[in-house]
Amino acid sequence: MFRFIADEWQRLWRDKWLLASITWVPILLAVSLWWIFSQGIARALPIAVVDHQQSRLSHELVRYLDASETLHVSTHFQSEYDAKRALSGSDIYAYVVIPRDFDRDIFLSNPPQVSVFYNSQYILVGKLVNSSVLRSVGTFDAKIQTAKKLASGNSTIKSALGKAVTVRTQITPLFNSNSNYAQFLVSAIVPAVWQIVIVVGTVLTLAMHKRLGTMDKWLEQGVVGAMTKTLACYIPIYWALGVGFLLWFYAYLQWPMQGGYAVLIFAQFATVLACTLVGAVFFFMTFDAARALSFAGAFTAPGFAFMGITFPVTDMGTLAQGWRSLLPISHYIEAQVSQVSYGASTLQTLGFLVPMLGYLVLLLVLAKLAPKKIKGALA
Repeated sequence: MFRFIADEWQRLWRDKWLLASITWVPILLAVSLWWIFSQGIARALPIAVVDHQQSRLSHELVRYLDASETLHVSTHFQSEYDAKRALSGSDIYAYVVIPRDFDRDIFLSNPPQVSVFYNSQYILVGKLVNSSVLRSVGTFDAKIQTAKKLASGNSTIKSALGKAVTVRTQITPLFNSNSNYAQFLVSAIVPAVWQIVIVVGTVLTLAMHKRLGTMDKWLEQGVVGAMTKTLACYIPIYWALGVGFLLWFYAYLQWPMQGGYAVLIFAQFATVLACTLVGAVFFFMTFDAARALSFAGAFTAPGFAFMGITFPVTDMGTLAQGWRSLLPISHYIEAQVSQVSYGASTLQTLGFLVPMLGYLVLLLVLAKLAPKKIKGALA
């Protein structure tokens, strides 16, 4: 067996494209993705202000906006047209318009309308800008109302503040409490890339054996057995990538981990097996590397979108939920979240892996399909 593994890894070493695809390329991709989101929390997003009032009160509102950790008032424009051009050119993420009668409406207790325009194509940035502006304007409004109550007399600062802000809220995030985007996105994007690497790597491995002519001997040895031995040589590589990413996130970078590693490492092993079976089926469906890679890419590309990390699964359409259930990484990510965020029991986490037993059906498909394709190629 050791001789067989050594021979297979020698073939891998000679195939530089396959070697790169399952070793340093996924590592480089993972590091690049982490670097992109390494800041973790979005701060000082540039916004502009169009202040038609130019008064002490309007300038104070601008200071409240600029005081937010998320926002930075980088530019002042004289017109909405100039501000819109800057927004379209991605120079700013939003602009705030303060109306001309801002002061008069405040003194007459007629709430002025402060308008905010932002590019909703940047969904995450748009949410941050929206919530930060609302928070800043809310604080400014509370100060104005408190000052009015105090000016009317017969009020203490505490009672005036109580009348200005009748209901106080305390919103406490239980998971990802510091709203770190690196922990939120990278810990899901990297497993999605990992799934693509395994499926594509399996297709390229089988294509290599077809090109070298070693598949001809599989008919004598038993196709399923020979194919299983061959692909098993690559499982440690894929598994090591997964475990490496896991330890990098939660041991080296010290991202919060509420559960344990053992059950997740087992879940990764199950995911590697499932992805390998999927890749093998795609190859023998077409028995052509280019077409198989096209199928593999189309199948695995929506992996991140269908995970349920950035968009709730319950709101997905029937087609999306069906596609999601076919992706091995969707079941793995549920196990990962259950351990990392919730600290679930081992039994609960293993429950998310039960649907992966369905991938064993692909062994029956391969037992019928692979010998037929290999014989057809020899005929």
